This record gives sequence, structure tokens and C-alpha cells, in this order.
Amino acid sequence: MSTASKPARRLILVPVFLVLAWLVVGGAFGSYAGKLGEVATNDQAAFLPQSAESTRVVEAQEAFSRQETVPAVVVWTSDEDGGEIGPEQQKAATAALASVEGGPGVTGKVSPALMSEDRKALQGVVQLRPDLGDELPDVLAQVRSAAEDVPGTVVGLAGPAASQADLSDAFAGIDGLLLGVALVTVLAILLLVYRSVLLPLIIIIGAVFALGVSCAIVYVLADHDIVRVDGQVQGILSILVIGAATDYALLLTARFREELVRRPDRWTAMRAALRESAGPIAASAATVALGLLALLLSDLTNNRALGPVGAIGIVCSVLSALTFLPAVLVLLGRAAYWPSGPKKGRTEPESGSTGIWSRVAGLVDRSPRKVWAVTLIGLLACAAFMPTLNSKGVPLQETFVNDAPSVTAQETLGRHFPGGSGNPAVVIAGADRSTQVVAAAEKVPGVASVSVMTESGRPGGGEPLVVDGRVRIDATLEAAADSDAAKETVTRLRDAVHAVPGAEALVGGYTAQQYDTQKTAEHDRNIIVPVVLVIILVILIGLLRSLLMPLLLVATVALNFLATLGISSLVFEHVLGFSGTDSSVPLYGFVFLVALGVDYNIFLMSRVREESLIHGTRQGVLRGLTTTGGVITSAGVVLAATFAALGVIPLAFLVQIAFIVAFGVLLDTLVVRSLLVPALVMDIGRTAWWPGALSRDRKQTPQGADSLS
Repeated sequence: MSTASKPARRLILVPVFLVLAWLVVGGAFGSYAGKLGEVATNDQAAFLPQSAESTRVVEAQEAFSRQETVPAVVVWTSDEDGGEIGPEQQKAATAALASVEGGPGVTGKVSPALMSEDRKALQGVVQLRPDLGDELPDVLAQVRSAAEDVPGTVVGLAGPAASQADLSDAFAGIDGLLLGVALVTVLAILLLVYRSVLLPLIIIIGAVFALGVSCAIVYVLADHDIVRVDGQVQGILSILVIGAATDYALLLTARFREELVRRPDRWTAMRAALRESAGPIAASAATVALGLLALLLSDLTNNRALGPVGAIGIVCSVLSALTFLPAVLVLLGRAAYWPSGPKKGRTEPESGSTGIWSRVAGLVDRSPRKVWAVTLIGLLACAAFMPTLNSKGVPLQETFVNDAPSVTAQETLGRHFPGGSGNPAVVIAGADRSTQVVAAAEKVPGVASVSVMTESGRPGGGEPLVVDGRVRIDATLEAAADSDAAKETVTRLRDAVHAVPGAEALVGGYTAQQYDTQKTAEHDRNIIVPVVLVIILVILIGLLRSLLMPLLLVATVALNFLATLGISSLVFEHVLGFSGTDSSVPLYGFVFLVALGVDYNIFLMSRVREESLIHGTRQGVLRGLTTTGGVITSAGVVLAATFAALGVIPLAFLVQIAFIVAFGVLLDTLVVRSLLVPALVMDIGRTAWWPGALSRDRKQTPQGADSLS
């Protein structure tokens, strides 16, 4: 007896060691899930297109500044509705601006207060250091306090510095609030799905361990400037890891539950569960990780950052799901599912149930052609609205879902001054051609004023500042700096100054950056979308040992993406009130929806293939759909809920990503994977597995009828 017990004792040491190892790792790195914000940057200038003209202007601008600055625009209006501003108030505003010159965080000369043409507003620009970080809100508060000394006025702060402060404030809750909402949501869903007390907690702990490790790795990389992380990437990483780790855990725990019914003990049950689940889980993780890594082909820095950061999160998720979770399940056995654990002695597990998925399988079996035709028509109808989605960018007033102070101040500024005030287009040109460049710029429709940067560091009023034979020229635009009209003016301005012989002029600034980002995002989509599709196709071919089936699956998830964008266009415009989306939203939506959407098809079709090898294609589809229906739907609901949690961060970009992924995952889970794919495979028959062996072998059912045709 003692001899036989030695292998058992040695065997149990493996899961015990794995659990202890993860407890040590989780304890050591768990805090990094809340520390990633320390190395994150929300300076949007850090994420410009590498090769764009506006990026070269940013580099050239540094030579014209004693040091790099970020402007804060102070705007005063009368505290009486529609009242005018008097000369005494203008003098007081100029004095208030002068009082902050040389103060903490303020650099360079401060401009005087300028009166608007309608005499109803004043504006002044205060240049701040770009490295203020957490000190920025305090510095802006000091500027506001000084500006509020002007009697009879209301003060607002606009410009890049104020927008950056509001952006940092929006991301302030990303470490605690977002993670808390996601975990509570997932826990509630798991409790409803499993009706178990212990298992949901085990799955959540595994997901948190994966998040801690991934955040620790990303923290080190960001701290050494290997990757750049902003609040958007940080939030998506948290959601992605929690959702993916939970999905993989659901697949494994469902299969282990099945095997506990069939197998005599938990050890053999776990070996069988891992043998059948590890392949689909690994393939699923590979599609998402490699799909994210395709973002490295992007020319936008934040897109490239999301690639490796997201891939790290996926790798940590799959490691946790295939090591920590199996170890805990082996140690607990059936007790992990208490009080509704699997019962011994049942010969046919969940695949033989008479629940909703048996009825869905019956519907597909009776009328496969009608089912796929109706669902296909519905998806195509939704996809027809996709061209109406405007992805040219989000106007400043829609960037924040709530009423951000910088947005309100910018709107006030736009009512009384040229729309581009505080955010001029910046032209860098040869000094010997500056007069011709200024003349060309002044003739461009949509340009309100043009001035050359002087030795004093401010436009106009002195000798031009010449650096390396070049000058800086500021062109204030009539339209708001973030508007389509302003972007059109920038293209005209570029054409005009580029045409000046020998000037070698470059046009940058905020509007040019937005335009270049939009064009770069369009270029990125044309490159990355085909690459992601090829990556997924190759993985599916290797997993399913077929060519036609992977093509079918990729086509269905692509259709699901187009249908989701069509619905999103309607919801964004008519329900949420967005006039457009960020230019990167369609690409992010594609990578997440196609890579994550094909996961559920991998889970389904790998089981269908397994069953088809024994029972033939028809029974394989029915058994695979019935057996995996519950767990895949649960996984889809969990993933949709976790991405929906991004909506708690009051930024249009994250709200739009949250809706696209959440809706798209549910559409894929409930319609594409449940109805369209099974019905198509059922209707095509064994040819769907062409040119693999399953398309040629004619298996016999127990009754002797051919079930592959």
C-alpha cells in the first residue's frame, strides 16, 4: 500500500507546486494591476504618425522654443449674459496673466489679454512645461485663480494643457473603477451560470493573477521606454485579460465537468479535459495574440503599443488557464462545482440534454438552408449601413462623454474668436522665402490670420526668429481646429506653401496632426486587415485540417464585423449622439471582433470535428452545437460584459469600442456561431471539410446510414 501511494503522492505534488507558484507570483505582481498608470502617458503628441508631415513639424518646432511648451488658453467672458468686456477688465486680465509669469510650471513670456472683435471676450495664452505630469492640475488651478481676479468676468481654461488635464482626470479611475466593475460583472455572471460558490471565485482569482503578471511585464517595458502606454491601452489591457482568461477558463471547466461524469477519478478526467481543450484554447489565444501583434505594422504609436501589450495579456491569460486553473480543479475535484456539481453515473452528459441548445440544434437539423439564408439576409441588411459610419475623427466637444471644462471653454473661445485660436497651424519654412510663404498662406480660404514667430518668442511685433535658416509661421484658422472644415483648410494651406519655390515648407499643428492621424489610420486598415485575416486563416487550417471550413469561418466573422459596424453607425448617431468615431475605432473593432469572434468558432468547430470523426458530419454538428452551446454563450456574455465595462470611462473612444465589441461578440455568439455556421456546415455536408480526410471518409452511424453526406 505504501509503495502504491508513493506515485500518488508524487503526482499530487505537481498541482500543489503550480498553485503555490501562482500564489507567490500573484502576491509579488498583483499590485502592478494598479500601478500601470504610473508609467502611462496621455500626451497625445507622443502618438503621432512617425512619417507624417505634422510629426516632422513637431521635431522642427523644438528648435524655435527655448524649451518645449504646452499652451493653456485663458478665456474671459462677462458674467452678464451677452455683456461686453471693458478696457479696465482687459487691463486687469493682462495684469493677471503677468502675475503667473515665472511661476511654478509656467515658462517663457505670457501673452497680453486680447479682445475679441465683438468685445464680449478676452483670451490669453500661458505656456506650461510639458513634463508637469501630476502637477498639471495644480498649475492650472493657480492660473485659474489668478485669472479670476478680473472683476465681472467668468473664466475658462482651454487649449492642449486643459484638454490634457481633463484627459488625465477621465483616466483617473481606470485602475480601480474599471477593474472593479469588470470583476464584479464577471463574478455575477459566473454565479448565475454555474450556480456554484467556489468555481467563480477560482476563475476570478486566476484572471486577476494573469492581469497582475501582464501588468508587471508591461510596467517594466514602459518604464524602459520599450513600449508606450496611455490610458486607452491600459484600460483595454485590463478588460482583455479579464475577458480572455475567463473565456478560456469556462471552456476548460466545462470540459472537466463532462469528463468527471465519464471518468472514474479527477486525475484522468483532467488529463482528458486538457487533451481535448488545450488545442482549441491555444489556437484561440494564438489568433488573438498574433492579430494584436499585427498592429506593429501600424504607423501610429498607440496602435503599435497595443499590439505587444495586448499579446502579453493574452499569453498570461492562457498560461493561467492551462496551469493554475487545472491544478486547483484537480485538487478540489467535484467539490469545485459545489453545490451543483456533476453527478456520477450519468452515461450521457450535457450533449444529451433536452435544453435550449438541443432545440436550437433541432431547428438547424430540420431546416439548415432556411436557417442560414434568413440569418445571412439579416446580417447583410445590418452590414448595408456600414458605409454610413463616419470615422474621420471625433470633434473636441464629443471627445468627453460628460461636460469637460476644457471643452466648454473651447466652445466659448470659438464663439468669440476665430475657431482655430489657441491651436494655429504651424508652418516651418526657409527664412529667405518667409515673405512669399506668408503671402501664400494669407490667400488660402479658411485662414484668418498669419504671423511670423519673432525673437520675443511670440508671433508678430519684432524681428523674425531664425533658427538654422528657417522661420516658424503661425496660421490661425477660421474653423474650429478639430473640424472637417479646418482639416480641409490645412490641405489647401499645404498645397499653397508647398508651391513656394525653395521654401521647403512644412505644415503641422493640432489640425494637421488630426488630419495625418486620420489618413494614417486609413492606410493602416488597408495593410493590417488582410494580414490579420491571413493569420487567422493559417491557424484555422492547421487546427481543422481543412481549407474550405476555415474560409467559411473567416468569411462569417468578417460579415459579423461589417454588420456590427452598420448597427454601430445607427446607434452612435441616433442614440448616443456622436457625429463620428475616432479614426482608429474601426481598426480596433476589427482586430478584437474578428480575432475574438473566431474564438467561438474555434471552440465550436474543434468539438464538431472531434464528434464528426466518430459520428459523421451531421451528428458532429448537432453534438458539437448542443455540447458547447451553453459554455460558448456564457463565454460570449462574459466577454461582452467585460468590454461593456469600458463605458464607465467617460471618453467617446472607449465608449465606442465598448459598444462595438460587446454588441459584436453577442451577435457572433448568438447568431453567427449558433445558427449561421452550423446551418452552413450542415447544408454543405462533408464537403465542408475539403480537402481533409473528413471530406473523403464516409462514416457510418450506429444505424448504418451514411452521416457525412
